[in-house]
Amino acid sequence: MELLGQNKVDHHQRKVTIVSQDSFYRVLTPEQKAKALKGQYNFDHPDAFDTELMCQTLKDIIEAKVVEIPTYDFITHSRLQEKICVYPADVVLFEGILVFYTQEVRDMFHMKLFVDTDSDVRLSRRVLRDMRRGRDLEQILTQYTTFVKPAFEEFCLPTKKYADVIIPRGVDNMVAINLIVQHIQDILSGDICKWQRGTANGHLPERILKRGVDETSNNPDGGGGSNPTKRPLLEPSTRPH
Repeated sequence: MELLGQNKVDHHQRKVTIVSQDSFYRVLTPEQKAKALKGQYNFDHPDAFDTELMCQTLKDIIEAKVVEIPTYDFITHSRLQEKICVYPADVVLFEGILVFYTQEVRDMFHMKLFVDTDSDVRLSRRVLRDMRRGRDLEQILTQYTTFVKPAFEEFCLPTKKYADVIIPRGVDNMVAINLIVQHIQDILSGDICKWQRGTANGHLPERILKRGVDETSNNPDGGGGSNPTKRPLLEPSTRPH
């Protein structure tokens, strides 16, 4: 959000907003909550999420409705009374470990990104995060080996095949991140719509044509440059990405 210049913009006026799948964890029964407090509940299984509520919320976002997102407390493992209002935006980023698992959800996205991070990095981040939540190291490691790692291999990793773009090395891959940021900025500025209208009419928009010429002009043989006709197409929309 900071790279897009949206972090200090009022929620009512943001052109880009982020929604997390973590907000849609199910309300636990007393028995499930007791297990969760002991690190014995599997939060990485698809059944841990309220998929029905998640789907309906995303559909409302697509229809440019103001929606209320649940707030989940990861310390008490409960859904709070407070909700977060999300207002219509040009680009909605929906993130989570299993956002590609359910086809109904997956089919709503214009673009699907899979952030591929080394397993040691994932574990170290989880340890630091869960210790900040007041959990002891033994419980964290037991939960990781019992639930997290097996669930990743069974449910998360196989969805990698649905991704349009795979980002290796996660947040350390600034080249990939900057490309995604530029793509979103092009959506917000209307360049992609201009591109679609221009190609439909048989000509290229001036800015995009100029960019293509500039990038290939240093190569006298005409090879190795950027081909603007292969630029990915994506319309501005409130449809989640």
